[in-house]
Amino acid sequence: MSESYHIPVLFEPTLEGLITDISGVYIDVTFGGGGHSRGILERLSDEGQLIAFDQDPDVLTHLPDDDRFTLIQANFRYFSRFLRVHQVSEVDGIIADLGVSSYQFDQPERGFTHRQNANLDMRMSQQGDKTAATILNGYSEKALWDIFGQYGEIRNARTLAAKITAERKARSIQTVDDLMTILDQVMIGDRHRYLSQVFQALRIEVNEELESLKDLLTQSLRVLKPGGRLVVLSYHSLEDRLVKHFMKSGTFTGELIKDDFGKITRPFQVITKKPIVADADEIRQNPRSSSAKLRIAVKK
Repeated sequence: MSESYHIPVLFEPTLEGLITDISGVYIDVTFGGGGHSRGILERLSDEGQLIAFDQDPDVLTHLPDDDRFTLIQANFRYFSRFLRVHQVSEVDGIIADLGVSSYQFDQPERGFTHRQNANLDMRMSQQGDKTAATILNGYSEKALWDIFGQYGEIRNARTLAAKITAERKARSIQTVDDLMTILDQVMIGDRHRYLSQVFQALRIEVNEELESLKDLLTQSLRVLKPGGRLVVLSYHSLEDRLVKHFMKSGTFTGELIKDDFGKITRPFQVITKKPIVADADEIRQNPRSSSAKLRIAVKK
């Protein structure tokens, strides 16, 4: 695999925040290009172990050749179930890099980007029938409005949803160019931002990303040993808000939980009071790191 395949975001602070025991067991729930996984393996002793998850079959072409490494081809929302199968009851650290890998963006046939024409797929894996095209052609106007408003935070989500449902009566929306023809008619504000928000909203819905993130966070509490680290890189406010609230309170709303005696219970000690972000040098080398936010917490 070439170095250009995947540039790990916030590489050093991520691994420094994750690894506390070089002989421990760690989970990389988003193997992707493998950059963070390789960094973990370089830091672990011979007794250390790394289990990685990824549902994208393309990752099979660039796996580390290392006896300490195991890949499980599955969505990370099921990771605790698979750990039980592998007889792993608790781990020292979990890392989740929630961004779409550079490799996936750079494959036009996957349909993740508005910069190149392709079929509107956007599936992280090739399993399942739900694609961006099936959403655009099959969801009701109200459902589209909700998706673009909630997941894309698009200001004219209602107008966009109405335009899509009107246009698809004449012609099915199957490609990036088909969608761009519609977007050019309703776009407001900064063009790049608007397009990115639309494609983000569709990708989140196709892959059920927020639901998967909630499942991951909930399971992390069961799997991490006391003192174990949860390290999460997020790339938009919807993800970051869930991570921030959960690390602070153990809930997704930020509401604090009290025990029977009225004492507030916090399952984590938050290490990053404010998220770690990329500096100017990293953003110059890897522009996709500009939106990354790194949060780290320790299970009590």
